[in-house]
Parts: sequence; structure tokens; C-alpha cells
Amino acid sequence: MNLFDLTGKKALVTGSTKGIGEAIVKQFANHGAKVVVSSRKEDMCEKIRDEINSENPESAISIPCNINYKEELEKLVNETNEKLGGIDILVCNAAINPFFGSSMDIPDDAFDKILSSNIKSNHWLSNLVLPQMIERKDGVIIIISSIGGLRGSEMLGAYGISKAADMQLARNLAMEHGPNNIRANCISPGLVKTYFAKALWDNPEILEKTTSNAPLRRIGMPDEIAGAAVFLASKAGAFTTGQNIVIDGGVTAS
Repeated sequence: MNLFDLTGKKALVTGSTKGIGEAIVKQFANHGAKVVVSSRKEDMCEKIRDEINSENPESAISIPCNINYKEELEKLVNETNEKLGGIDILVCNAAINPFFGSSMDIPDDAFDKILSSNIKSNHWLSNLVLPQMIERKDGVIIIISSIGGLRGSEMLGAYGISKAADMQLARNLAMEHGPNNIRANCISPGLVKTYFAKALWDNPEILEKTTSNAPLRRIGMPDEIAGAAVFLASKAGAFTTGQNIVIDGGVTAS
């Protein structure tokens, strides 16, 4: 038995047209799952969908969605159910960080937007998918958090607050829905080479500070996070729930 086989599973991955989300949705398809590519921009969704289908024919569909609006999340779930026949695996990856600086200077609207996009949308989407998982007595929810939720920050305070809350959301989901064989976990990457984190790895001073303190002396790549998502989504992770898996090259080991 291949413990990492996802054949027959249907997976919805938000924010899956770039970076970590793109790597996850592609690796899910590589391991046999039918996948939904979703982000705000329809053309980008279609591009990644076509790339997946060129490697794994008829494995992917695309449904654009802005996670900030509950009605769009409802449409995303309903359309996925209609086209794929259900959702076995939910990956809440989409997130934002519109502010980099002191928490004393963050505008109220930016603070509210971070909490809404990074916490409330995951809460909404989980609740929209959970009823079918409960009925089936099987399901997987993966929330992409960050080591920013484990450490204090002078410049990413609100983002860190939102990511710490995501860890607690996963623990709550695991406790409440474990009796129905639903597993919920977080993955917390360190600095990964994505467009989202470019302000950090593209800054030589920040990059040097990060990598010099990391045992592996480098930043991560998206596929190195996707591997953990495949583990959690598959039979290999069947006894793992309520956890926060840190993948940071050892940064938080010291």
C-alpha cells in the first residue's frame, strides 16, 4: 500500500496559483487527487489548471474566489461539490499581509483586513465544508500558518497574531470533529521563496539574518512545504490531528 496515494480524493486548495498553494495543488494531483485551483484571478487559476492537466489529464478544475466574501466562499464550495462530487481535503492557504512595520502604525482597516482574511475566512470555509465530512465520517482540513505565529515580531505583528489564531483554529477543529474521523492540522513554514514573502528574502540584510541563524543555512522552497501537506492529506497522516507542523530549516530549534 502506498501511504501517500491520494487517488479518489477531491481537494480544494485556496490561494493555489502561486508559491506554497501552487506547490500543494500540483503535488496533490501528482499523488492522484482531483483538485480545485482557486485564487482571486481567473486567468491565473486557468493557467495553473492547464499546467496540472498537461501533466495529469483531467485532474484539475479552476474556480476563482475572493476569500474575503462569504458568498464567494459559498459559491466556491457549491461549485466544487457540483463538479467534483464533494470535498475530502480542504487546504486553507490564501492569506494576506498588507502592512510591514510597527504595530503602533498599522491602520485599523489593515489590521481588520488581516484578521478577516487570515482567520475568519478559514473559519467560514471550514464550516462550509464540515457538514459533508461529518456525514461521510472522513475528512482532512489543513491550514497554512507560519512561524510568525510562534514568535514575537517588530514588523509583522498583526500577521503573527492571525497565524497564531490559525493554529488554535486547527486545534479546536481537531477536538470538536475528531470523533467523526476528521483531522485538522496546521503547517507553519519559515521563510520560503515565494512572491508573498519576497519583501523578506529579497532584502539581503533580512535574508542574511534569517539564514545565518538557521541550522540549514538557507530558506525553504514551496515543494518542501507541499510534501508535508501530502503527508497530512494521505493515509500516512491518518493518526495526526490537532498539530502544528513547523517547517523552517531549524530556525525555531534554538
